[in-house]
Amino acid sequence: MGKNWKSSYGILCGLISISASCSTSFAAMTFGGWNFNGALGTSAPSIGTGTALTIGGVSANFSAGDPADDQAKSPAENKGWNLASFASQGTASGERGAVFQCSTVGFESAVVTWHERHSNSASRFVQFQYALDGSTFTSEGIANGGIFEATLGGDVWQAERRVDLGSIQGALGNGKFAVRIVSIFAPNTSAYAPTSLTANYSPSGTIRFDLVTFQGVAVPAPAALALGIAGAAAVGVGSRRRE
Repeated sequence: MGKNWKSSYGILCGLISISASCSTSFAAMTFGGWNFNGALGTSAPSIGTGTALTIGGVSANFSAGDPADDQAKSPAENKGWNLASFASQGTASGERGAVFQCSTVGFESAVVTWHERHSNSASRFVQFQYALDGSTFTSEGIANGGIFEATLGGDVWQAERRVDLGSIQGALGNGKFAVRIVSIFAPNTSAYAPTSLTANYSPSGTIRFDLVTFQGVAVPAPAALALGIAGAAAVGVGSRRRE
């Protein structure tokens, strides 16, 4: 009985050793992101590596960012990425917006968040889509089909939109992973709905992005796992020798 207890205790200590060696891997961390900040604004990533591009012929400039952004060195440098030149009414739903490419290699349980501001005449609805190969986009498996509505109205920041990618097969550990956020028709219609219900939709309406962030849990490195397992084995052997 005593010997069995000591052996079990040794195994338990070994498991604790594994946990300790990998404990820093269990906390979510930001591995990619864009805050667009700077005197003139920039679409270069502020964290990690990746690219931010417009698609469908939209134009882009930099305007005031979300006041919730505390990453800017000064208020004047707090910028957001402002997109315009969207599609004419009744055309090109899901084809115009922004693409963010960010590798998920080395991470699991990834989540994408962003802040978004629509002008009164912009489309009220956007859709989040992802691509496993960097170019073929879909919203399959995303809650609500990846559709987000500007329920707060125009010229108001819609804070921290969120998409959990943990259940998407192939989204994690993928060097070609990309997401895009595109303007779409109102659901079950063939027309864009304006953000403000008292306005008319216009292609010159704008959608602005800020604090686009990729977060995830780092996958333990093989060396760390091997070290933990070796520690477990050593503790177990040591306990048996003392029996």
